[in-house]
Amino acid sequence: MFRSVADLNMGFNCLATAAICTESRLFAEGFLTTHYHFLVQTASLKELMYRCRYAYTRYFNTKYSRSGRLGEHNYFKLEVEGSYHIQAALNYVLRQGLHHGLAASPFGYEHCSANSFFREDLGKTWIPPLLPDIYKHRYLPSNIKLPAPYRMSSDGLLLRNDVLDVAWVEQNYISVKRFLLQMNRIQDERDLQEQQEENGLPPVTMETIEAGVPDFTIKEAKNFEYGKVDRRNMTDLELCSLIDNKLVPKLYKDKTPASIYMLPESKRAALFESLWNECRQARWQNNSRSIFGNKFITESQLKRCLFLPRYETSGHSAHTADTKCAVSLEKRSTV
Repeated sequence: MFRSVADLNMGFNCLATAAICTESRLFAEGFLTTHYHFLVQTASLKELMYRCRYAYTRYFNTKYSRSGRLGEHNYFKLEVEGSYHIQAALNYVLRQGLHHGLAASPFGYEHCSANSFFREDLGKTWIPPLLPDIYKHRYLPSNIKLPAPYRMSSDGLLLRNDVLDVAWVEQNYISVKRFLLQMNRIQDERDLQEQQEENGLPPVTMETIEAGVPDFTIKEAKNFEYGKVDRRNMTDLELCSLIDNKLVPKLYKDKTPASIYMLPESKRAALFESLWNECRQARWQNNSRSIFGNKFITESQLKRCLFLPRYETSGHSAHTADTKCAVSLEKRSTV
């Protein structure tokens, strides 16, 4: 769903503007290439999701010359109530980069809001170069007018600490010391028990939030919680950049805009076979001159980045369902 940093930035901007238009309170979010999570208080979740998904789909389809719906027909919703349940949901959303093995700590993954809280206490008061107001429309859904306080960085990303209800989240964590403790805490039986005793609702866990996400296993995610990041693995963004900027343009002999979605499935399948064979040979021979350098990819990852939802190889079908996930906090008088 997100093939570049620019896509991830636009995804957040679409979510932010949808929250503004529906008068929703956005507390935390985390974007990955295949899905995203966010915690929100809203009276119009359906409208918020429609605005966000429609705006981003229009952007994505225009950029990559594709058509049709992007992502699954439905979205995942989990209603949370009570301080322990809300904190568990907050912790998970903020630690998303850690759970997926993309960073050794929640603060090492930039496409989430983990660095938006307790900024002064943690020495994170630096503000990136800002984009003049006259250029903001280039990085926003059409017909959207931002309120005056909202700023945008020079790379087209709305500043997270302007969009999020930072004060509410910080109040929920009480202190910076407790915030850091929660960012480094691994969910255990005590946490589950506290949630169950709070209001009788099922506890918020990794299993419930990540249901249906491609290439996600609980065992692997729990290993990642200890900060075990293998830097030799190529990320989806790196692989998509290689495909979109170097490989696909070579397959076009005319001046047609190059896009992986414009290639017929047979050519994408042939490209998969070529790249996968090169990857295996480079791994066996430790060949740093490979197009992948010294980095590794997985078979399912390559299929996903080449948009091969139906292509099969070695008797294994690719699981490439585009999944959008949202953790919602329905509007309640108790919050």
